[in-house]
Amino acid sequence: MAIRKQALKSKPVCKVTFNIPEKMADAATQAHVVGEFNDWSTSATPMKRSKKGAFSATVELKKGRSYQFRYLLEESRWENDPDADGYLPTPFGDSQNSVINL
Repeated sequence: MAIRKQALKSKPVCKVTFNIPEKMADAATQAHVVGEFNDWSTSATPMKRSKKGAFSATVELKKGRSYQFRYLLEESRWENDPDADGYLPTPFGDSQNSVINL
């Protein structure tokens, strides 16, 4: 799984592409990126599924800050991104959020 970051020279934002590989998706039919940038909405940022079963979504995020996020598969399975820039504990038990730094 690779997170791609593309800084836009003419804007104070960075295009970030989040990817879930087929193996992690494990035959899921839907996935969403859920995080600080979309107010932790479980429906605001759906990911597109490829023919092979991987998922991806691209969002524009402001440069110069960090964002916490997680992936939601099938509306019930939460996953972190192993390629995240870091992890932070959540207020919910022993779970962590992935972190991306821009």
